[in-house]
Amino acid sequence: MAQHSKPRRGSHAYSPRKRARRETPRIKAWPSDGDKPALQGFAGYKAGMTHVLVVDYRPTSTTSGQEVFVPVTVLEAPPMKIAAIRFYEYTPYGLKTKTEIWADGIDELAERIPLPKKKKEKNIDNFDEIRVLAYTEPWRITGVPKKVPDLMEIRIGGGDLQQRYEYAQSILGKEISVKDVFSEGEMIDVIAVTKGKGFQGAVKRWGVKLLHHKNRKHRRMIGTLGPWLSWVRPNVPQAGQTGYHKRTEYNKRILKIGENGEEITPAGGFPHYGIVRNEYVVLHGSIPGSVKRLIRMRPAVRYLRGVKVEKPEITYISTTSKQGV
Repeated sequence: MAQHSKPRRGSHAYSPRKRARRETPRIKAWPSDGDKPALQGFAGYKAGMTHVLVVDYRPTSTTSGQEVFVPVTVLEAPPMKIAAIRFYEYTPYGLKTKTEIWADGIDELAERIPLPKKKKEKNIDNFDEIRVLAYTEPWRITGVPKKVPDLMEIRIGGGDLQQRYEYAQSILGKEISVKDVFSEGEMIDVIAVTKGKGFQGAVKRWGVKLLHHKNRKHRRMIGTLGPWLSWVRPNVPQAGQTGYHKRTEYNKRILKIGENGEEITPAGGFPHYGIVRNEYVVLHGSIPGSVKRLIRMRPAVRYLRGVKVEKPEITYISTTSKQGV
């Protein structure tokens, strides 16, 4: 008799599924360098979703060149401020911080971290990597209740090290707009913490099959914890924390970057968010995280087909009420 076997149900790609340590996600991989120095990231806050009528820009799509309705996500992205420049050097143990240069006039950041008391001019040489510390300005947004800024590290890529250093000095202590980093039609990656769902059982958490209705006592549990050993193996699907995990979604296209939030805000405002009042970014499709969640963006690192950065042709943006009335 042939041995019965089948693939394991449920993805074990992300294990252990624990809660994220911080709501501001950390980016570990950055895109390749270009010709000119530039910031390789930005951040915004998720406002909600709507739909637009756009000319299909995908060359292999069956509706290529035709007008189609697509779901979009709206991010409110007010300017970010550059607080410091951080220099790294390569060591056998990875990147190691060498020194930092802090800007003046960043008192609002004191609510997040203790600021250095003395800022001395430093002679910087022999560094291998340069990044900046940037923070958001959530007090500009009415849809997000937080007022404490979110601090994050953003890499400067492109050019040689001296050009990157000069570019970092030119933006130190200044506000950076999303238009200074991204352009309409560009492909980006989105990094965020997903929506938390608390403690859930194995069926919802791992997607395992329900047991037979004649099973003893339960249906929404796994059939066995494994062979007769003194421990339970880590690949056995069990109940636990579901959601609130850091996740990356690749290859999202920027359909629009605007300044007037009224042209994108639906009647009555976005549910659980309100009115968009600052610069905003419209992305094709859905992204991780709940409403008001901090969303980090970077240029796409896996898009190898040579996309042409062209402004998508949007003919209609839905601003009808999302309140269900």
